[in-house]
Amino acid sequence: MKELEIIKKAVLIEKEGYEFYKMAAEKATEEDVKDAFMFLANEEKAHLDWLMSLYEDIKADRNITLDIENLKEPDQPKRIFTWKNVSPESGSLAVSVFGIGANMEKNAIDFYRKAAKESEIPEAKALFEKLVDWEAEHMDEFQKNYDQLKEEWWDKQGFSTS
Repeated sequence: MKELEIIKKAVLIEKEGYEFYKMAAEKATEEDVKDAFMFLANEEKAHLDWLMSLYEDIKADRNITLDIENLKEPDQPKRIFTWKNVSPESGSLAVSVFGIGANMEKNAIDFYRKAAKESEIPEAKALFEKLVDWEAEHMDEFQKNYDQLKEEWWDKQGFSTS
């Protein structure tokens, strides 16, 4: 079934994101950095769980149990990452993670837009559209963080922008 194939691909996208941010958290040495990356990993895990619920319902040919209208993401901290007491290694990790993360989110947006257009199940279409909105918010936040972290990282490396 086409819907199941779409959802399987979406599950893989979210699983890759989860594993990537979890790995970044494990590599980080400061607790604030670990916490920021685990927050991101847990957001991806929530998406993964929602998609798996949808997949199981469609596969079993039963009513969709996922309450898509009331899905909420965890409240995001005002600023995911700060440089306070961050080692150069963690700063480099953060720049890399947010740069890669912004690209991952863009790819997810593209995928979910296409999936929403192709989907014939209203609940799946609604979830994909909601994920487009959330991934776009993530991408914007990641890009802002990346741009700021990049400038700060350059400064810490002794690179002058003037």
